[in-house]
Amino acid sequence: MIDEGAGARMGRAVQIEEPGALHVLGAEATPPGRGEALVEVAWSGICGSDLEVFHGTRPAEFVRYPVVPGHEWSGTVVRVGPDVDPGLVGRKVVGEGFRNCGRCTACREGDTSLCSAGYDETGFTQPGAWADHLRLPARLLHPLPDESDLRAAALLEPAACMASAVLKADLQVGESAAVIGGGTLGLLATQLLAAAGAGHLVVVDPRADRAEPAKACGATDFRAPDEIDGGFDVVLEAAGASGTGRLAVRSTRRGGRTVLTGIAPEEHEPLAPADLVGAAVTVHTVFGASSRAWAHAVRAFATGHLDPAPLITHEFVLEDAEQALRTLADRSVPTGKVLLHP
Repeated sequence: MIDEGAGARMGRAVQIEEPGALHVLGAEATPPGRGEALVEVAWSGICGSDLEVFHGTRPAEFVRYPVVPGHEWSGTVVRVGPDVDPGLVGRKVVGEGFRNCGRCTACREGDTSLCSAGYDETGFTQPGAWADHLRLPARLLHPLPDESDLRAAALLEPAACMASAVLKADLQVGESAAVIGGGTLGLLATQLLAAAGAGHLVVVDPRADRAEPAKACGATDFRAPDEIDGGFDVVLEAAGASGTGRLAVRSTRRGGRTVLTGIAPEEHEPLAPADLVGAAVTVHTVFGASSRAWAHAVRAFATGHLDPAPLITHEFVLEDAEQALRTLADRSVPTGKVLLHP
């Protein structure tokens, strides 16, 4: 039956009022409305886009202050509103961030991250999961098996973004693949490519200390950027650093597929049309994760083909959110995924 609850639930939320101004506030968890669910947050992640929100460097059209960040999260449904399956109450879940309309051409074709209704996303323009509770449309939820590790499941949002890239790459069993970037995104992509049946699978990164984690995630080899040869059937760029897009194209065999996911700073050697025409590669780009990509990542996680847990390196309570952001921004501190734990 529907959990009727007794009014709003009290809790806490981390709010960024404006760039550089972060506070932990008391917050009521508003009961879910029609078609909505209320989730008790177990874990929420921090990524580079959250740093942009805090520092004020995120493009204005992609954030609305004041905001409760948190687009990467996992939790348990504690209450549902009218017109929502009451069987969701008590289920472990993750959820899509894009508040897509579900009616436009892009949505009907499955490209829900490209919804023509305009950008609207949990943690950027809508309250996010750096809080004890999160309210969102129930149609965006993806239930998990009862035995799921919610700590690891908090990484399913970035995994879904990489699943979008892997699906676009259309890797065939036994094909060779390279992943440019050995950070969290790159290693999630590595796991998914390995699960898809990649033959030779190389992770490319300048940091030698990432070789062991890369091989633990399914890579058959690890190379520095100046050591990589060309000729890969698929190259997935997940670094977002200057020059990595061009490196990805140059590393792809003629007629192969390149997928770009990172947003690099101003390139010193930008990709030119001649690079693409001469290489005859098919280039795909990724903006967020579609519903199809979410389903792919959740399925891989539920069946044990995706294990994000080893990529987590730091955990903080909500009250230490600002310290968590500083830790992630400090290049002298080796970090993988940083989590908040309400």
